Amino acid sequence: MGGVRWRRIASQVGRSVAVWAVSTVTMLALAAILPDFQLQSADGDSATRIAVAAACGAGAFGILSAVVWPLLVRLLLLVPALVLGLLVFFLNGSLLLLALRINPSGRGEAAPETAVIVAAVMSAVASATGAALAVRDDETYRRRLHRLATRSRRDHPPCPTAPGLLCVQLDGVGHDVLVDAVRKGLMPTVGRWLSGGDGVRPASAGEGTPPAAVGRARPTHRLTPWRTDWSSQTGASQLGILHGSTFDVPAFRWYEKDRGEVMVCNRPTSAAELQRRAIRHTGDGGLLTVDGASRGNLFSGGAAEQALVLSIAARRRGPANRSRAGYFAYFRDPAGAVRTALSFVAEVGREIGQSTRARLRGQRPRVGRGGLYPFVRAFATVVERDVVVAAVMGDMLAGRTAVYADLVAYDEVAHHSGPRSRDTEKVLQRLDRSLALLERVAEHAPRPYRIVVLSDHGQSPGETFRARYGLTLGDLVRAGCGLHVPRRAQRTRSGTEARAAVRAALRRPVEEKGEHHRPSRRSEPIVLASGNLGLISFPDVPHRMTKEEIDARHPALLTTLANHPGVGFLLVRSEEHDGVVLGAYGAEIPLAELDDEPGPLARFGPGAADAVRRTHSFPHTADIMVNSAYDPADGEVLAFEEQIGSHGGLGGAQSHPFLLSPHELSAPAGDGEELTGAEHIHRVLRRWLSELDGPQVPLAPDVAEERAA
Repeated sequence: MGGVRWRRIASQVGRSVAVWAVSTVTMLALAAILPDFQLQSADGDSATRIAVAAACGAGAFGILSAVVWPLLVRLLLLVPALVLGLLVFFLNGSLLLLALRINPSGRGEAAPETAVIVAAVMSAVASATGAALAVRDDETYRRRLHRLATRSRRDHPPCPTAPGLLCVQLDGVGHDVLVDAVRKGLMPTVGRWLSGGDGVRPASAGEGTPPAAVGRARPTHRLTPWRTDWSSQTGASQLGILHGSTFDVPAFRWYEKDRGEVMVCNRPTSAAELQRRAIRHTGDGGLLTVDGASRGNLFSGGAAEQALVLSIAARRRGPANRSRAGYFAYFRDPAGAVRTALSFVAEVGREIGQSTRARLRGQRPRVGRGGLYPFVRAFATVVERDVVVAAVMGDMLAGRTAVYADLVAYDEVAHHSGPRSRDTEKVLQRLDRSLALLERVAEHAPRPYRIVVLSDHGQSPGETFRARYGLTLGDLVRAGCGLHVPRRAQRTRSGTEARAAVRAALRRPVEEKGEHHRPSRRSEPIVLASGNLGLISFPDVPHRMTKEEIDARHPALLTTLANHPGVGFLLVRSEEHDGVVLGAYGAEIPLAELDDEPGPLARFGPGAADAVRRTHSFPHTADIMVNSAYDPADGEVLAFEEQIGSHGGLGGAQSHPFLLSPHELSAPAGDGEELTGAEHIHRVLRRWLSELDGPQVPLAPDVAEERAA
């Protein structure tokens, strides 16, 4: 064992010397290129003295980056995360200036703005060199990645050898979108997992190639579609997956009469309340209560290790606030921080270019993509992805039993660019690379991992209700109530997970302008939008109003809504039938008779009646639930928000996410059984965790050697 330890030390010393040498050459090259960066005195020096100055400067900068940088980041942990990201360049440049100041050769100076550039280039080059050398040594590669772990496990018991479970949620990616991406070759990692199975074939396979002949390797995963509840959005689905309950979550946002408040799933205070209710409803802490980690989610799942979790973002900030631990774990590496910052800037430019091109081409449908959206998109597709993936890598290398992580990149871009646009295809390619990285890291973990990939919902395309008809749902409701309708339709806010995460990272107040939705008079209705699902509530009536009460107060309202071409159906209470579904031309179907006569629900497919009946049973279901029209021919819906890719109601791909699971785990559903609802997915994941907590498997030889050492 002593020989192994000495070989490791020698290998590490050799790599450090190599990185130092490359950094020295980089510094010399930058000094030759940049006029404000000097490594020699004003009178000039010999090449040898300049080289010594570069070597000393590079060494000092490397030591400061390794020792001082983590301390600076920890001290700045109270700074909002995105502000910390913007400070990366300044801090790195400051370390370079300090390195030049303490340079033993007494030479070297740079202008502050030049120091920022030099530090960024040197950090990137040093990181690339170290990574290139490390990947040739599996042991070093594993230990390098292990430094990304968010918490040390020195005080924990030895890591079990039973397999752990890693669940990666690709937010908003529908089943059909995933299948098409694999067939086009956009997601080669997923394609390799499915090669030869489930009828999914790589794009390179000819049309006449039989499935059995495609990909001689045995498939490792199976692909299973599942169906969401009526509320097809992350708040309901993720609450059900992590905490086993979607009860009383009728939409993305809804008004609660008993509390006089609007609940919004991506608002930290609402997410915390929903999590408390779910725990109270199930009597269980969540899926991740046993040695679990929750990364980038709306809810904790009961995990002890949490980072970027929205339900704890509203807590009092402090050094121990675990919702920010993921940022520290990532930004403590200056090279990684610089790389992410550069990618962030590039993504902002990419979005501006793509949106400009779409506008010049007159692309339809289209929504506004200006203002802060380019920065929100860059946060979702770069910062959130990098931080979450780094945290998950640390969790696997720390040997945690259950990890659940959400990557929101696709969902955010699809809302504004469309679910099947070229923009989203690029995002899917990058997400596949993240999965490939996690797969590789799993090979170096101290225990085996079963990697499950799933989505919480899909997205349905279509132009907005406002763009199609020139008015919002709120305008239509006011017209049906005989109230004044503004001449110009007001824009509705698009509420997405990434936007809420940005607000939490910046520590802005959790309430956005207009989110209270307070009417000017209590007798006026509150109209809320959740994708293509609308909710109408009358705040002055303490109970859920019946059809008869609504007709008595506003005789034209229900008829106006039900007969509008942009509305698919309504759900209201009924004194006679408990609940009824209303449609055009006077259609009125009691909930108890929907199976025999689906009426307006027929085009929404199987399961729609059950979903509507379940939502009707919720205590906080709105007085009037409005689902937009749906065209089965092209799968399009009409969003009540400013989104051309939407989810939240019934209709099309939004209700059909996927579950991609290893064959080592039992089949998620029996023959002929359909996976219905997020609560069903929770039970499947629970079963898999139980299966994995079985006979111990042998350690990999290199891991066993490391433990013995």
